[in-house]
Amino acid sequence: MAYLNDNFLKLKAGYLFPEISRRVKAFCDANPDAAKDVIRCGIGDVTEPLPPAAIAAMHRAVDELSARETFRGYGPEQGYEWLRAAIAQNDFRNRGCDIADDEIFVSDSSKCDTGNILDILGPKNKIAISDPVYPVYVDTNVMAGNTGEANASGAYGRLVYLPCRPSNGFIPVPPKRHVDVIYLCSPNNPTGAAATREQLEAWVQYALEHKALILFDAAYEAYITDPAVPHSIYEIPGARECAIEFRSFSKNGGFTGVRCAYTVVPKTLLAQTKTGEFHPLHPLWLRRMTTKFNGASYIVQRGAEALYSEEGKAQVRALVEHYLGNAAVLREGARKAGLKVFGGVNAPYIWVRTPKGLSSWDAFDLILNRARVVITPGSGFGSQGEGYFRISAFNSRANAEEVARRLRAMDWTPA
Repeated sequence: MAYLNDNFLKLKAGYLFPEISRRVKAFCDANPDAAKDVIRCGIGDVTEPLPPAAIAAMHRAVDELSARETFRGYGPEQGYEWLRAAIAQNDFRNRGCDIADDEIFVSDSSKCDTGNILDILGPKNKIAISDPVYPVYVDTNVMAGNTGEANASGAYGRLVYLPCRPSNGFIPVPPKRHVDVIYLCSPNNPTGAAATREQLEAWVQYALEHKALILFDAAYEAYITDPAVPHSIYEIPGARECAIEFRSFSKNGGFTGVRCAYTVVPKTLLAQTKTGEFHPLHPLWLRRMTTKFNGASYIVQRGAEALYSEEGKAQVRALVEHYLGNAAVLREGARKAGLKVFGGVNAPYIWVRTPKGLSSWDAFDLILNRARVVITPGSGFGSQGEGYFRISAFNSRANAEEVARRLRAMDWTPA
């Protein structure tokens, strides 16, 4: 008899985005004439072509693999040295952050890395989660057995929930109690809020005092427009001793279908054993990567490297500006529809308060049926997300303008 991982049975429901897909399919099946007019602003998937610099680099890499003299087989599991060097220099050292090339670990997804990092963390950690939050942080901890059972409202007993509300700018504040691991995401998915330097300083101070670990998801840092907002947790003194940072090429370089990301694990970062000894996490993550991962492909890594060329940087900026332009259009459309709007300035997501009397899923169904637009219900991101919905700016400009028009014209009276 094979035994399963009982923790999977503690997951309260299906993952958020498959449920959205199920409802959209049901609507389209029931309304085939309207199906062709549906505009999807739910899942945060990019729509615009890859930067030409990345395409050219990947073509060259394919050509290299066609000849014995330049063919490459297995690469280093932690990433090729030339890509790690480009990342460390451009994303960190150019911003004054002390990050070495070999503290960068290239992977296929920051989503995967935020879950896989639990492989090197023990089961005794008290874990703090923002609410609302990217669902992967919660679900991977459920799967790992770190959460206990969920109550009737869907909250897990062993997680510490950090409310994100308008009163704190949707950025959580350090708790009064002790926690061991903190998930932070800035710019935030789903709320679009970006943490200020002062807010990050408070978290680093808390982590140092409590010997806690910050898991900092900076997948959307390219969308920061405010020069006072940090792009990396390592811009804060002391963060090398308390933080791991996750980044992705998905939303800046459009690599959602190409797959490339990286995680930063400083060598100065320590964690405690059950017997009270402190050991560095860097060699543990290296061991995990070289054992359970075979590395991102050579072709993909050459494409990622090209994003750091002068040509590539300009093309990335153009992509980011396109999506931020969409965000501005969508923000204004929702505002003119009489809705309370947050985010969309330092992030590609607009966080919208539902009209009075509508739950998040009610708003989802109403907008789908009356405007033929797919959004993401806020309750899918946690209890504090109830009463909100997220609009993604990843789309064409024409679609963003049409969505804004439909929102303005929509009848918001509950069915």
